[in-house]
Order: sequence, then C-alpha cells, then structure tokens
Amino acid sequence: MTDARSSRRQRNAPTINDVARHAGVSPMTVSRVINGEQVVKAATREKVEAAIAALNYAPSAAARTLAGGDEMRIGLLYSNPSASYLSEFLVGSLDQASRSGVDLVVEKWDEQTSVQSVVDHLRRGRIDGVVLPPPLCDLEEMVEALAAVDIPAVAVATGRPPDDLSAVRIDDRQAAYEMTRHLIALGHIRIGFIKGNPNQTASGRRFEGYVAAMQEAGLAIEDELIAQGYFTYRSGLDAAEHILSLIDPPTAIFASNDDMAAATVAIAHRTGLDVPGDLTVCGFDDSSLATTIWPELTTIRQPISAMSRAAVEVLVRRLKGRKAPGGAEAEHLVLDHALIRRQSDAAPRMRPKLGGR
Repeated sequence: MTDARSSRRQRNAPTINDVARHAGVSPMTVSRVINGEQVVKAATREKVEAAIAALNYAPSAAARTLAGGDEMRIGLLYSNPSASYLSEFLVGSLDQASRSGVDLVVEKWDEQTSVQSVVDHLRRGRIDGVVLPPPLCDLEEMVEALAAVDIPAVAVATGRPPDDLSAVRIDDRQAAYEMTRHLIALGHIRIGFIKGNPNQTASGRRFEGYVAAMQEAGLAIEDELIAQGYFTYRSGLDAAEHILSLIDPPTAIFASNDDMAAATVAIAHRTGLDVPGDLTVCGFDDSSLATTIWPELTTIRQPISAMSRAAVEVLVRRLKGRKAPGGAEAEHLVLDHALIRRQSDAAPRMRPKLGGR
C-alpha cells in the first residue's frame, strides 16, 4: 500500500494511457519504450519519449522494476468464501513473496464493486502484476480488464486456462476420477455428488471425473443423487439435506470441496446417521477444515500453499521476462494432487432387501 505522501503525488499523475493518446500509439507500445525493448521503431520511440517529457510522466512501479529498478509490487486479489482455503493461499503467497524479494499487496473484491474500479485501484497502487485465486481466476471480465492496462495476471486453480494467461492448477478431472474410483473400490454403487460453483471451470472438471469413473464401472448416473453447491458450507448443508432426504439415499457422498463435505457430515449427524458407518463422505482440497471436524475427512489434497507459491514465482518470472524481445510467454503449471484417506470413508453396510429373496 502507498503512503499518504506518495498517494498525494499520484492522485493527478498522468497515466500510461495519457502518454499513449498524446503520442498516438497503443499503451503496449509505450510500455515497450519504457522497458527498453528493441522492437519499437526509432520514429515511434521518439514520439513516445516526447510525450513522456511533455506530460512529465513518471513510469509506474512495474515500468521502473522492469527497467532495472529494485521495487516490485504484486497484488493478490481475492473473493473466496472459504476461509480455510484463503488462509492456506495467503500463507504460500506471503512466503514466496518474501523469498522473491517483492512486496505483496492483498486486496479484497466483491461483486458490489465494479471490475474497472478495482483495476483502477490496482493501477493507482502501482501494482505490477496480480495473482487471481478462485473464483476470480475464471472471471473473464477481470482478466480482460487487467490485460487492457498491461497488468499481467496468473490464474490459480482454474479448470481450463486460456493459452495466453499464465496459470497454476492441478488436474481436477483426474483427481475426482481417482476419488470416485476409490469409493467404487470400497463397494459403493450409489454415490452422491455435490457440484461446485458453476462459475468456476474447476467445478465442471471435477464433475467430469466423477461421471467418467461411474461410467467406466458401469454404474448409473442418477440425477437425484447430484446436487448443486457453491463451494460454501451453507450450500453444502442444502445439497446434503436434499440428497439424504431421498427415500433411497446413497451410501456415499463426494463433495467438490471440504466446506461442503463438512456440511454433509453435519447433516448426516443431525439425521442420526453414523459417518462412515451409515454414510461415507469425501471432500476435495485438504484444507485445514478437513482435519478440524470429526471424523476427519478423506479428501483430495490440492497443494493450495504450493500453488500460491508457484503463482508468485511465475508472475515474477513473467514480469522480469518482459524485457526480452517478444516478451515473456505464458506458463501453465500442473502440480501433483493426492488422495488422502482418513476416517470418513468405509465400505457400505449391507442393507436387507425388502421382502427377502
């Protein structure tokens, strides 16, 4: 965050867009001139330099850093309803920012604030690049607005990253496939599934993994056993209540994150079901919540802290690499996941058939 004196200096300062308009070029061209890239024609460079002088333009922190200065400021923009997920994400980001020698500015965004206003706020704060955890990793409007003002971003935990956007993720489809296969191997045939927020691409990938494993085993995909969640504990309560109120409920429920899995355990206990004796419950993420409830959750370990560390590293490399001809290429990293088995899963109990044989 900037101090009061620098804020006063910057309040009415000309921007890179002002320089671009004055010189009759694009903001990207101005950025290339500031960064000393050799791809700009001499005549164009002279126009940009004249505009910079005429407007008394002071390059942003990003431009100063990339031109060889010491200061680099990156932003972590979050809008995540899961406190346990965000806590681990922050730990990794702060640790790597310290190791990389960069300043990390943490900013919250909510839907009541326009995308453009938050991007303008980041620019005024001289933010060089931004890390976008879910759900902002999939908000196209945010990604496009950042690109329009030449602020690089790294998306974390997106299911389908665009080719030109750096991203750090796991293979959500494969992870969900492995968890569903694990439940089938325990003997479960009717397996409920709680979907994640439909505005996040990882949600769809996890559901695809569940469907693939069920189909491969020759098991029916029953619509009544599938409920929509939104990655929140509250939505998990509603989804689990719906599934467990069925006349013939499943013997296992796989929730798309630990918050919703924990909510499922709560509903099971409220209705007198033993977990895992009567109902197996599994989650996804392996956030701190997975080991703070009883029974502790069997879940997919998504290395949240490692992903946020990697995102900071990728962003720093991208910023430093922009001095090279053609700029830095987008990086797509896929980190390893793991199935962590704890106390919330077991083989299904044999249920007597009505009417006998």
